[in-house]
Formats: sequence, structure tokens, C-alpha cells
Amino acid sequence: MQPTLDAAYWLGLAISVVLPVLVGLVTTRVTHPGTKAVLLLALTAVNGFLVELSQADDTYRVGSALVLWGVSFGTGVLAHFGLWKPTGVAGKAQDVGAKPRTVQGV
Repeated sequence: MQPTLDAAYWLGLAISVVLPVLVGLVTTRVTHPGTKAVLLLALTAVNGFLVELSQADDTYRVGSALVLWGVSFGTGVLAHFGLWKPTGVAGKAQDVGAKPRTVQGV
């Protein structure tokens, strides 16, 4: 028996790799890391449940969606610390839209 993954699962996995950058785009450097983690957790939950929804024939399997959520969150955390943070992409994503600091009293 050969297990296979549909294209939706591969797309969900690819989205999981990009989600940490999205979190960086919508947060700032001073945002509490716990807030960023909860945001990533919420986005990966949406990813996992939508991927399962796209694959549901007649029955929606919540267990599969929960597993996909866990895999998506794990992939996102690993991508953040293993790929995006060391290469500087995470920091640059948080700099997008940041206001330049001005010196007061000059």
C-alpha cells in the first residue's frame, strides 16, 4: 500500500512554510512573542481545517484536520527558526510598514 497526498495537502504544507512571514508582516518587532505564537497557531488552524475541508467527500474528518493543524504549526515554527529567522527574512518582514523613528526635541 502506497500512501499518497493530494495536491491540497502539499499546498497546505507550502502555506505552512510561508505563514511565519505573514505573521511578521502583520506584527511589529515589539509585539510580544506569545502574541505572535498565538497568531501563528490561529493561522495554522485555519490552514489545517481548510485543507481538510477541501478534501472532504461526504464526511468531514475532524481528527484529520487536527493532525493537519499540528503538522502545519510544527512546520511553521520550524520554518521560522530554521529558515526565515537565520536568513533575516523574518526581521525584514517586520520592518515592512514600520514608521521611521524621529528624534524628539531637535
